[in-house]
Amino acid sequence: MLFAILALRAPAGSGFDVTLRVDLESAEKTIGLYEGLSGRPEDIARLRGSRIALATTAFLAQQRLDLNALEDALEAAKFNQRSGDDVFEMNDGRENVRELKELLDAVKRRNFGAKVVGTVEQLFPEGTSIRSTIPIYFVAFGHQNIDAFVQRVEWQGDTPMFVGEGKGELTIVVNLSKAISYGRVLDERFIWMLSVVAHEVFHAAFGVYKDGSPSWRAYYATRKSYLDQLLDLTQNEGIAHYLSLIQRTGGKLRNDQVEKVHSSFSEFNRTATELLSKNIIPHRARELIRISNTSGYWESYGVITGMIIARQIDQTMGRQALMETIEKGPGDFFGKYVGLMRKDNSLPLLGQEVVERIPIR
Repeated sequence: MLFAILALRAPAGSGFDVTLRVDLESAEKTIGLYEGLSGRPEDIARLRGSRIALATTAFLAQQRLDLNALEDALEAAKFNQRSGDDVFEMNDGRENVRELKELLDAVKRRNFGAKVVGTVEQLFPEGTSIRSTIPIYFVAFGHQNIDAFVQRVEWQGDTPMFVGEGKGELTIVVNLSKAISYGRVLDERFIWMLSVVAHEVFHAAFGVYKDGSPSWRAYYATRKSYLDQLLDLTQNEGIAHYLSLIQRTGGKLRNDQVEKVHSSFSEFNRTATELLSKNIIPHRARELIRISNTSGYWESYGVITGMIIARQIDQTMGRQALMETIEKGPGDFFGKYVGLMRKDNSLPLLGQEVVERIPIR
């Protein structure tokens, strides 16, 4: 098995000690199959990276997808054939195989660890102690809406099971096929991919931080409503996406994106109101929470709402204030924004029903 190890570490003396255990085998063998050079679909489908990409695609597509479906898609890709609805998005990978191989080679050759860890570490409170090794699987296929994903995984043999907070192993999957759209040349794609990896490392590091935090353990023990779950997810995704926004644009938004921001807040408020309804059924609630961060970028209303809240806190109150929200949780994150919102009526508004339910400490 090809098994590359990238040690992503903070400077000496720091308590932020994260190592990424990088597995490139699925990506490398899938690219070889796309090239028509080698690769047996059944062998590629059974690799751990492929299995977690399969499970992620099934989860996001809300379809029942098994190993046979993945093997059939790989078989079609091997012979340059179209496979049904292409749920694994292999057609694009097959058509851009040269660029895919180039990017994979860059991942092998360039040391991007220090930049990733330095970027992520700056968002955690001073004195944070995080020691963790996080597996990261690079693949070359996956769901159309996601270029990278972090999940808590328990392995039953070679079958990944997604589990809840405090369980399993925080695991990252990165789809190189999506990275082709990041730019016109390799350097643009590689830099953009750094921001994607940093985004997911933030999620994983935040998960480790929560596991060791008494205040976060108390939050999960007492705040169990559907709205509490949405607030938690929105903070997590919002800060991670703000981190990516800083790397890509310096934290700036274009004028044409402002209307989209207000639409996201409106959808967030509507969703929160529905989640608070006594008549909502569990399946509907889970679906609303899921699509809040797994739809297209601007359609993921939880992501955009959280990103704008993180941006406003950072740019108005300072980085220390944003770091405090990581320590104190959703009540502090949303509470700080409510304070800013009341002072500046030009900011997108959180609904009154949401404001009244924010667990401000």
